[in-house]
Amino acid sequence: MVEVQGTVGGGPAFTVHRAPGSKVRDTARWGPAVGALGVVFGDIGTSPIYTLKSVFDPGDPHPMRVDADAVYGVVSLVFWSVTIIVTVTYVLLAMRADNDGEGGIMALITLVRRWGAGHGRRLVAVLSALGIFGAALFFGDSMITPAISVLSAVEGVKVVQPALGGFVVPITVAIIVALFLVQRWGTGAVGRMFGPIMIVWFVTVAACGIAGIARRPGILAALSPLYAGRFLAGHFGAAFFALAAIVLAVTGAEALYADMGHFGRRSITRAWLVLVFPACTLSYLGQGALILADPDRASSPFFLLAPSWARLPVVLLACAATVIAAQAVITGAYSVASQAARLGYLPRLRITHTSASRPGRIYVPWVNWLLLVAVLTLVFAFRSSGALAYAFGMAVTGTITITTLLFFFLARARWHVPRWLIVVGAAPLLTVDLLFLAANVTKFAHGGWVPLLIAAVVFVVLTTWQRGREIVAAQRIRREGPLHRFVDRLVAGSPPTASVPGTAIYLDRDKHTAPLALRAMVEHAHVRHEHIVILALEVRPVPRVPESERLVVEHLGPDHDRIAHVTARYGYLETPDVPKALAGVDPAATDGPLDLDGASYFLSTIELSAGPARTMMRWRKRLFIATSYLAADAAGYFGLPRDRTVVLAYQLEV
Repeated sequence: MVEVQGTVGGGPAFTVHRAPGSKVRDTARWGPAVGALGVVFGDIGTSPIYTLKSVFDPGDPHPMRVDADAVYGVVSLVFWSVTIIVTVTYVLLAMRADNDGEGGIMALITLVRRWGAGHGRRLVAVLSALGIFGAALFFGDSMITPAISVLSAVEGVKVVQPALGGFVVPITVAIIVALFLVQRWGTGAVGRMFGPIMIVWFVTVAACGIAGIARRPGILAALSPLYAGRFLAGHFGAAFFALAAIVLAVTGAEALYADMGHFGRRSITRAWLVLVFPACTLSYLGQGALILADPDRASSPFFLLAPSWARLPVVLLACAATVIAAQAVITGAYSVASQAARLGYLPRLRITHTSASRPGRIYVPWVNWLLLVAVLTLVFAFRSSGALAYAFGMAVTGTITITTLLFFFLARARWHVPRWLIVVGAAPLLTVDLLFLAANVTKFAHGGWVPLLIAAVVFVVLTTWQRGREIVAAQRIRREGPLHRFVDRLVAGSPPTASVPGTAIYLDRDKHTAPLALRAMVEHAHVRHEHIVILALEVRPVPRVPESERLVVEHLGPDHDRIAHVTARYGYLETPDVPKALAGVDPAATDGPLDLDGASYFLSTIELSAGPARTMMRWRKRLFIATSYLAADAAGYFGLPRDRTVVLAYQLEV
């Protein structure tokens, strides 16, 4: 059986034809952008809450002094870091590298494999492994982001009323649990619900920033790259350690790329350039002005920037916005997990498609509940956003650096960009990425080990499944043998079999190998049904397949042998229903009508065990076997009648 849970996309979410002067096109153009605000930009859009606070945190292992040079330098570094990493690396460059509309580091791995064939197998293998580690780091990011984002917002209640500090963790836990419970409604519904909230959020952030700038307009000079360069050159030690906190301003960049399949590149680009980037810039400038006027306010510049009468509403709005920040990486994790399964790094997971217009909008229950447990564990373990900030940067910088590297390799391999231009473009971007990465290494002992540990575990799981799957596939192909040769022997009576009445439907991986269940019936039971259908199911990257294109029937042997191969095609939004599909088969194509009311359905499953062969280390064999239990139930997925389904299990050693 070929089981592909494909996703495609790209471009705007709606295509509307209109006459000149109509407003429909504008609505269709901006509708997805508003939805993207409700899902994609929560993470990076709430970074102003904790970025400057973390830079000037007196509890930091390498504390930053609070003076005019430091404030101008830090604000300038924040602005240019966001410009270079988010706007240039991701929005202008990386998001052009999509795999049928899907973005994220797993999409880059697919493209590197596809277009890197002429550049050496070893190089492609190394880059693919590096990309898988980047994807593993992103899973760490997906666990840390909801914890730090919601904690940072709820901690705002301590600014309004210090006595409420003891309620921060319980409130955070309640919000996170509620967020994960609504995921099954789909990102489209979540986006529509949260999009307007994020518009209010960014307008509020911008307004507070403008008020702060008005009190000290000289802070606008920090927009000049001279201040960032001067701070790095004149105070390199302080600036270097500050980068470990400044990187918090670009958290969410990889989620922005990974969520591209949910809303499309144009919608995300439009929302970023028109609203998100300007609002965040104004907030950082306003906070810088506030700290210049009163250095004591560096303890919580974001909330103190708001007027005293507005702080409680801003805290409540921040809580809503940070929920959306968590949503950005959660949906990104769904996309990465789905793509990992398609690439063979995870087993077939149960995936629910939640939109007919955007195929990339999916819900993955297993990933959802795993993330919930991990996020709650981090909240209870760290209990504050400041403690989590040290862990956050390591995951972000590692993923960004790997994404940049893979993109420029792809630019050379796919688009044949001249080498000199690759060097000119890659050198400064990678220099920035590596500076951030090196700065975060200094926080390893203070929490930076957490995302690395998570990434190491995920990387081992992904690569173990890939290797184990290759071993099992090779053994299965040897056991199944060529389908046409098997049918020729069956028709010729070798081995001799007794024909029994009825119809047998054998589900198979493809039309090239013989189903193990059919081979067992012939070679061990020495019987065959009078009517045999070998069925392969194909899930195509479209929402629905027209009934006229549903079935493809092929004869496998001589005429009137009553053995046929049927391929049933489905769209990604359709639930496969094998009996209903077979009811549409033309009787003439299968040498007579199929007795579907009494037909028996045969599935071949594999029971894995750890064998003595040195294919993998023993602990990896056990991990591979344990991971296999995550695969979705095939009989239920394909709509087979339970009382007439026979599952034949085969032992395979890995």
